Amino acid sequence: MSVLKSLFSYAGKHKYLTMLSLVLSFASALLILMPFIWIWKVIEVLLKVYPDYSQAGAAVSYGWYAFGSAVLGILVYVGSLMCSHLVAFRIASNMRKEAMHHVVELPLGYFSTEGSGKLRKIIDESAASTETYLAHQLPDMVQLMTTVCAVFICLFVFDWKFGVACLVPLILALSNMFKMIGKGLEQSMKEYMDALESMSNEAVEYVRGILVVKTFQQTVYSFERFYKSIKKYEKFALGYTDQMRMPMTLFTTFINGIFIFLIGAMMLLISHGFQVDGMLPDFMFYVIFSPIIAVTTNKIMFASENTMMAQDAVNRIEGILNQKPFEYPDSAKRLDGYDIEFDHVSFTYPGSDVEVLHDIDLKIKNGSTVAFVGKSGGGKSTLVSLIPRFYDVTKGSIRIGGKDVRDIREEELMNKVAIVFQNSHLLKKSLYENVKMGFDVTDAEVNEAVHKAQCDDIVEKFDGGLQTKIGSKGVYLSGGETQRMTLARAIVKNSPILLLDEATAYADSDNEALMQKAILEVSKNKTTIMIAHRLSTIVNVDCIYVVEEGRITESGNHAELLARGGIYAKMWEQYSQSIDWKVGEGR
Repeated sequence: MSVLKSLFSYAGKHKYLTMLSLVLSFASALLILMPFIWIWKVIEVLLKVYPDYSQAGAAVSYGWYAFGSAVLGILVYVGSLMCSHLVAFRIASNMRKEAMHHVVELPLGYFSTEGSGKLRKIIDESAASTETYLAHQLPDMVQLMTTVCAVFICLFVFDWKFGVACLVPLILALSNMFKMIGKGLEQSMKEYMDALESMSNEAVEYVRGILVVKTFQQTVYSFERFYKSIKKYEKFALGYTDQMRMPMTLFTTFINGIFIFLIGAMMLLISHGFQVDGMLPDFMFYVIFSPIIAVTTNKIMFASENTMMAQDAVNRIEGILNQKPFEYPDSAKRLDGYDIEFDHVSFTYPGSDVEVLHDIDLKIKNGSTVAFVGKSGGGKSTLVSLIPRFYDVTKGSIRIGGKDVRDIREEELMNKVAIVFQNSHLLKKSLYENVKMGFDVTDAEVNEAVHKAQCDDIVEKFDGGLQTKIGSKGVYLSGGETQRMTLARAIVKNSPILLLDEATAYADSDNEALMQKAILEVSKNKTTIMIAHRLSTIVNVDCIYVVEEGRITESGNHAELLARGGIYAKMWEQYSQSIDWKVGEGR
């Protein structure tokens, strides 16, 4: 099977344990069937010697044979499961490890398009699905196939007439089972997993935004995508249940009604002159044996479903593994400074046909500070994200120090660029650890970075100082404070290129003033690129670029752009009106 072949690629030498597990499962299937035959022999002996049971000594021996083969079958089956579980845990672990190792090599832009809830579900739960398949379903399938062959042999060895009576409901049950496990089930299973994956992803996003939902007294309806994902899952689950209701009812009725068919066959044979005494031992065998048929048929149905679930899980894991990481050169190339040049750059997001950046051509000089401004959705953040290779350009090239970013080793590129994101994030660790972030710096350098980032007031308000742990005992920072701490982190990194994506987005007036001082300090002798909506933060930069619908429409310093009377001048006028606005009469 293709699913087994795919899973074995993660097993290494442990795949031989799977082989051993299957052999033991085969042996256990034969051993577990033997008690039914020995019990039948007991009944046969008892019926022959009735009413003089003193002559039924052989029945005791047969009883012990039944007990011994049952115990041995269970022990062998336990051995089979021990082997299969060892392999299952190893394969699931290797799948998670390989997926995670691959994920960390993927471009950073991948994580902005794939939700964290989706990735978590694929890596964790898909691996768990294969674990169930390997640990239980695979040895059960071997046991199942062995049992099926043995059952069909036994059905006709003892009395073919009762065998036919058992076969009729079995055929009727199987005909209804195939309605449920036909070609459509694989697609239905995929749709089910897609709906579940989507709901999981949207649930994570909803929980992250619960503060906003509660603050504005909204419900799940305010998260339209989450609500739609729930309704989609509901529609599929209820529709599928309704579709399976009648076939499942008939399947259960026929597979559990074999005993009724046996009684009917017995009555029919008696009515045609057959002697009860001659048929009773065989009848009793089929009465004892018929539950195995029901259990086996049920396992056939669920084994097929679980195999498809395992295949879908493998496909999802491999979907991540098939994502290609960016290629980087093996050897480092010397950069001639840290000027940044966009050479006729165009960009389209992966999986989209809409070009979001069009023929961007500009050069940012080494050590200068520039800003990108414009309406939301115009392409500012996308443009800046191409510098550290969150994505690769579709056309053209981006060069740092004269070298194409695609020709710079990953470690070197990341070392040369520090980023302060709009949505800054602090780990649930101490302030000190959040600033240091594993860099090889001294305590004095961390303290200096905190001071330069204007974070002294943050540290001083906690008794533990820099050792204060975020998130414990009610210790939390405001949005503006968080951005200042992440700026201190960027100072510690001390990269020659600094990217600030709305670094003052959550700052109040006091925090904004402190942030401006910090940015002025940290940008000294660095190539700094800022994305800003608060135009007051960029009036002193060397050059301002206005980005409109993926194009650079204006460039120049603050005074030049105001004198030009274009888009930037209108933006500045609107911004000035907004900060001068006061509540009062006539307003």
